[in-house]
Amino acid sequence: MTTLWIFIALFVLVSLVLIWFPHFRQQKMLKTEEAGVRRQTNLELFNARLAFLEKELDEELLDQVEFDALKKELEISLLQDMKQGEDESLINKVKPKGLMWPVLMSVVIIGISGYFYSTLGAYAKLDQPVKASQHDGMNADQIMQQRLQMMEAQVKAEPENSQLLFSLGHMYISASQYNDAIKTFDQAMVLVGTHAELLGPKATAMYYRANQQMTPAVEAIIEQSLALDAEDPSTLLLVGMDAFFTADYNVAIDAWQAILDSERKDVDRSAIINAIDSAKMRMQTETGEMPDDAAHANVEATTKSVSVEVSVSDELAKQVGSSDMLFIFARNTEGPKVPLAAVKISAKSLPTTITLDDSTSMGGDVKLSSAKNVEIIAVLSKHGSVKPQAGDLQGRLAMVKVGGSAQLVIDTQVK
Repeated sequence: MTTLWIFIALFVLVSLVLIWFPHFRQQKMLKTEEAGVRRQTNLELFNARLAFLEKELDEELLDQVEFDALKKELEISLLQDMKQGEDESLINKVKPKGLMWPVLMSVVIIGISGYFYSTLGAYAKLDQPVKASQHDGMNADQIMQQRLQMMEAQVKAEPENSQLLFSLGHMYISASQYNDAIKTFDQAMVLVGTHAELLGPKATAMYYRANQQMTPAVEAIIEQSLALDAEDPSTLLLVGMDAFFTADYNVAIDAWQAILDSERKDVDRSAIINAIDSAKMRMQTETGEMPDDAAHANVEATTKSVSVEVSVSDELAKQVGSSDMLFIFARNTEGPKVPLAAVKISAKSLPTTITLDDSTSMGGDVKLSSAKNVEIIAVLSKHGSVKPQAGDLQGRLAMVKVGGSAQLVIDTQVK
């Protein structure tokens, strides 16, 4: 629709310029001075220039040859000016056209533009309800099957695309088609070789196929994966999940903490931190114990973290979409305004409480724990970008003490 608007606007603008410019140009020509006045002015200029040349000749600044050449140029220039004045006089004698012609053409151009917009732009349909989504009337299983079929068709068209196979394997796991997932990951490994990032999800599919039992076959795949990459997130997630389900909370915490310590950017750090907290709570509730050095670690984490309760103001609550993403980050109030820690979550989680600490750092040597006070900024993005854009929602806390907590209300719309 925007492209059509631009095309129509340019068409109208160019057409009106072509219609009205000759009209105004003719009017301007009709208001020029009379030919006699122009002729007199040309003669006066000629005499003035000639007198100046004669003065330079008398002062011997010019010799006679130069004087004669310049004088001849002046005479030629005078004749040309006289001729131009006569031609313009003839033009001025032409009877000007009235306003009827440009007005009539302008109406025709605007009418044609309106017709194109009403026909091609479907103006009348703007007030009609938006066309229903292709997924309307379908349940979650049907939607998943439709997406699977589309992904399978892509893989069939590009059978040697390992990235497509990787994505299809994960989709099979989500659809509980574990045998298909295992075959797909094996097919990807035939193309690119045996890698931990493929062994981990394959072990996960085998684990679920065995009704969430850690069979010898699954353990063998896990050992092979960790031998290739001891910090592979998918494999460590599986190890931690199984340990959590079997109440072996220390093993679960160690596995998930290893993911955080790896500082990989392709993991949901917030979700892993929440899983670790859940394991610690379960451990304390069921056994009355805490993980080794956990009490000290909790005290230290509390003094070097910031807890922020985030919500949206009532005035802007209706503008929050289900696909919006919430970015929350902390910047030191002193020195360079570099983000020390950041968290990205779905807007569906609002209102929520976020903990910013060194585990959510942006990398580099500067950590949140090294700051005394921080500025907290929340951006509710509709474009998936941390940089605020027009239409995004935003909230800010000018200063929060590290080790403290605060409430942040998203109450500003970016213009």
